[in-house]
Amino acid sequence: MTPRIAITTGEPAGIGPELCAALDASQFEAELVLIGDPALLNERTAAAKPLTDLPRFNPATPAQKGRLCITPVNLHTPSHAGVLNPDNAGYVLQTLDTAIQGCLDKTFDAMVTAPVHKAVINDAGIPFTGHTEYLAEKTRSAQVVMMLAAPGLRVALATTHLPLSEVPAAITRESLEAIIRCLYRDLQSHFHISTPRVLVAGLNPHAGEGGHLGHEDDSVIRPVIEQLSAEGMDLTGPLPADTLFTPPWLARADAVLSMYHDQGLPVLKHMGFGQAINITLGLPLVRTSVDHGTALEIAGTHRADPGSLIAAIDCAIGMAG
Repeated sequence: MTPRIAITTGEPAGIGPELCAALDASQFEAELVLIGDPALLNERTAAAKPLTDLPRFNPATPAQKGRLCITPVNLHTPSHAGVLNPDNAGYVLQTLDTAIQGCLDKTFDAMVTAPVHKAVINDAGIPFTGHTEYLAEKTRSAQVVMMLAAPGLRVALATTHLPLSEVPAAITRESLEAIIRCLYRDLQSHFHISTPRVLVAGLNPHAGEGGHLGHEDDSVIRPVIEQLSAEGMDLTGPLPADTLFTPPWLARADAVLSMYHDQGLPVLKHMGFGQAINITLGLPLVRTSVDHGTALEIAGTHRADPGSLIAAIDCAIGMAG
């Protein structure tokens, strides 16, 4: 069966619409369904054929490999490349809600998200910390895990979009156990790794240096690793992050669990920026995304690299299958 992949077009002032407008559906083993404003996509395309001529998505029609169609969602107010407008925050969330509902009712087999701008959504008076948290709330998922992947490396996060000062309190034995179980289960189910090998980073420098540089590594992280290892999981840690992210260690790993956002993601993006993708684990649906932001400074110039969006679509197709 040909999978159907919903693609939300992201923040209208950013590069998402032009990346989506430039997609060549013929290179994918799936039907691609854009969710966004057709006039906006037409405005941002560099192609000769107007995207207003895209066929409207019809769920009653069998999916066709290599077809590109659209589910229209109208902007709330006109958008200009590079200029944020809080009045379109509701439009951005409406595109997400349309994709989420379509995945839940099996209209779509997966969703891929172009980047959104968190600050402008919050400026509109709508609390929003990111796609990961929004998807968890909308799908009522008890535990989700944010994982980024690039060729040769997968990095999952124990905490996501938190101020650094709040990270230690957010890592408890209960939360860490749930995160590792979710990561392990989805590596098996979505990536077909029978016994995943996971390296777990410590929280503090040198993984706490025996308690001299912090107690969390020995009192929180290590007991969870020992408990789950006794159940048969292949876990190693807590490891100092400066040691963990070296070739000899990474050669032994299917994934790394970092304790906070900027501990692991700088390494991953250095290794694979432009080809890296964001995957939300623990959802009742498949969701992947790009590894970059809205890039307002180049929006509308058609200089944005589509590599991450293409990789995200390919990954979603594989996970949906």
